[in-house]
Amino acid sequence: MMDIPSTIKISLRALRANKMRSALTMLGIIIGVGAVIAMLAIGTGASERIEEQISSMGSNLLMVLPGATTSGGVRMGAGTQPTLSTGDADAIRKDCPAVEYVAPVHNGVAQVVYGGQNWSTGVTGTTASILKVRDWPLVQGRPFTEDETRSAAKVSLIGQTVVESLFGGINPVGRIIMIKKIPFMVVGTLDRKGQSMLGQDQDDIILIPVTTAQKKLFGASFPGMVRIIMVKAKSAGDMDAAEKQIVELLRQRHRIGQRQDDDFTVRNLTQMMRAAEQSAKVMTLLLGAIASVSLIVGGIGIMNIMLVSVTERTREIGIRMAVGARTWDIRMQFIIEALTLSLIGGVVGIVIGISGSGALSALSGWATAVSLPSIALAFGFSGAVGIFFGFYPAYKASLLDPIEALRHE
Repeated sequence: MMDIPSTIKISLRALRANKMRSALTMLGIIIGVGAVIAMLAIGTGASERIEEQISSMGSNLLMVLPGATTSGGVRMGAGTQPTLSTGDADAIRKDCPAVEYVAPVHNGVAQVVYGGQNWSTGVTGTTASILKVRDWPLVQGRPFTEDETRSAAKVSLIGQTVVESLFGGINPVGRIIMIKKIPFMVVGTLDRKGQSMLGQDQDDIILIPVTTAQKKLFGASFPGMVRIIMVKAKSAGDMDAAEKQIVELLRQRHRIGQRQDDDFTVRNLTQMMRAAEQSAKVMTLLLGAIASVSLIVGGIGIMNIMLVSVTERTREIGIRMAVGARTWDIRMQFIIEALTLSLIGGVVGIVIGISGSGALSALSGWATAVSLPSIALAFGFSGAVGIFFGFYPAYKASLLDPIEALRHE
């Protein structure tokens, strides 16, 4: 029966006898494992960042944009012709069964002043439903009411970037800010959302009643005009039904004939963001695959060194076989040597990969996330490489003729 402990001791003794060569042999595995972990950390970090941005936008989102205007035969793109109104938003809420919440949006940019501080920010006229559509809780205060929306009250909800820029450590609820020299009372503060997928600061925002934005701040091309209508479907499975119902309703309300183009566009934001998330996952796999090539190169290096080792240790192999070592004992010795080189290189590579990911994140600002599965994958792959590339040298060593091996000088 094969004595595995003795075989392991013999293998380790042989590796210690050639420390420099063993270290250089492990270098390829170290670089490979470190590269795999670092690349997967970059890809995983990107995926997690996209998932955070998706959740910050809200779930089951549809966006209705106004139509495209045509000038001199050239279509200018969606949103250039004002065709949507608060009436459209009300109709979508009432007549589309697959829709849960609707929020009309009439936005612009304005200078905001409080005390000696001022800040230029996005001001969005909407309804309290926007908090449900965007899954956006309040940190302090309350949302504005339907009565305040109907009466075009001068009340506001402010994002965390605006809070920090205007108020510092002061509680802003109940205080008066000036938007385009018009006084607005702050009735609540929005929870932090972070950056959008386009890199925009979602917290740099002020929400006011849509009627206030239309009548007192930005004006409107026609009564009730809005720039966007944001819609939240009841569930992910209702997204297609909601989109179809919105299209049919708005075509009817806008009196669009069968052969006429829509004067609006409905976009599935959740679908677009999921596509971006899927792209990030594919990128992670590609980065891991590219980095794994260096592991294979390291494995080839192990095989080359082990083949040289077989040639150098021919006489040793002959002596072992002469005193009773069997074919499988010789094979196991060289496989264990190759596996030991791979696993030690794998451990060092894991440390370097984790450290490199942290350094990369700190220096470049890229989001990285080292996961246990990626560590297990890299370590397991390095062990498999050791066995795979160590088998042929082991097989070659086991086929040596003991008599010829003993004659070898």
